[in-house]
Amino acid sequence: MRLNRVTRGCPCPVLAKLESFNPGGSVKDRIGLAMVEAAERSGQLKPGGTIVECTSGNTGVGLAMVAAIRGYHAVFCMPDKVSSEKVNLLKAFGAEVQLSPTAVAPESPESYYSVAKRIARERQGAFLTDQYNNPANPEAHYRTTGPELWEQTGGAITHFVAGMGTGGTISGTGRYLKEKKPSVQVIGADPVGSILKAYHETGRMTEAHPYKIEGVGEDFIPTATDFKVIDRVVACNDRDGLTMARRLAREEAVFVGGSSGMAAWVAIEVAKQLTPDDLVVVLIPDTGERYLSKVHNDAWMRDNHLLDPSATRVADVVGAKAGRLPALLRLQVGEPVRRALTLVEQHEVTQLPVFRGEEVVGTIYDSEILKSVLGDASALDRPVETLMGEPLPIVRSDQSLSDVTRLLAARNPAVLVLEDGAIRGILTRFDMLQFIAGSA
Repeated sequence: MRLNRVTRGCPCPVLAKLESFNPGGSVKDRIGLAMVEAAERSGQLKPGGTIVECTSGNTGVGLAMVAAIRGYHAVFCMPDKVSSEKVNLLKAFGAEVQLSPTAVAPESPESYYSVAKRIARERQGAFLTDQYNNPANPEAHYRTTGPELWEQTGGAITHFVAGMGTGGTISGTGRYLKEKKPSVQVIGADPVGSILKAYHETGRMTEAHPYKIEGVGEDFIPTATDFKVIDRVVACNDRDGLTMARRLAREEAVFVGGSSGMAAWVAIEVAKQLTPDDLVVVLIPDTGERYLSKVHNDAWMRDNHLLDPSATRVADVVGAKAGRLPALLRLQVGEPVRRALTLVEQHEVTQLPVFRGEEVVGTIYDSEILKSVLGDASALDRPVETLMGEPLPIVRSDQSLSDVTRLLAARNPAVLVLEDGAIRGILTRFDMLQFIAGSA
């Protein structure tokens, strides 16, 4: 499908190949079947045997489905940073799951690579599919993904963008496309913290660092990756990739995970430098349903300092206030100033909107209450409208925080939030500072 809203400013089309429509919900269904069939042909996997793999989840789902149909056992070793949805999904297919620490070297006995190798050695009839080094991985994409892209674009594709993990998708697809049209540019998307970009550019190993995006990047070099096919690699940080994943859901109605957001972000960065005659295709590997507890969870994003204020809606900040304060403290015309003072003292607020029915007619500030009461104690019994100033600006709950920032910077201490035709919340400068501090 063509991306429209997130690609504003790009001179050429950016098309997304949505691999979530595969039976297991990801691009890895292709290699799950291919690797099992190759092992059956070679005699390495026999009836009643056990399929073993180290996976961030999606390859495991593809393999688990094949195992269920063909009567194999399945054991999957995963890094402990993967979402709970992926773990539970594999268990639902009848697979055994073992979690290993993420922040250990590949050669560590604790790494999920090492644990998978040990299980394959120790269990009778077990076979390690080893997607990182299995030639059936890129071959599956050479036979299926590459021809599909070529045919579905009518040969018009000029740039292909895909995330890099095992490297099978980009290598197999890229090899086919370059055989059909040598000028096609094959561009890898790599998370900041992975070593693949640096290795492609220098041929040397570097030190890997932890990152939050799942299923892509590596701290070693998989032999399934053919760097000769890849023209360049673009790095994407966690915040940009995960924010793009959220934007794709909200602006394009395409529900994806973090690696998809990363690939889309790179594709858009590439497209910005091209011409109207170019055609960029980005492979979107899976669905966002596997990341509901992470990238699509505001609290997780905020706790990991990844929530981008520029891509956040007013409603997100109002929701973050839950538990600290009521969504909206209000006064009605005719209520005494004493009532306003009580609310200020109880909730430590500095301004309160004044309503006439459901219409906002003004604002009363703690400073005005203090000034009046110090001059005349009887002011506490006067109606609040005798002290109120102009109403606060109103914003919709679906507006971006950038709109709120502009209003707050223009000497407005707060804004009122409109949702479903009624004022339902208030955002102050302090609320915004707290929210941004929790995201930084």
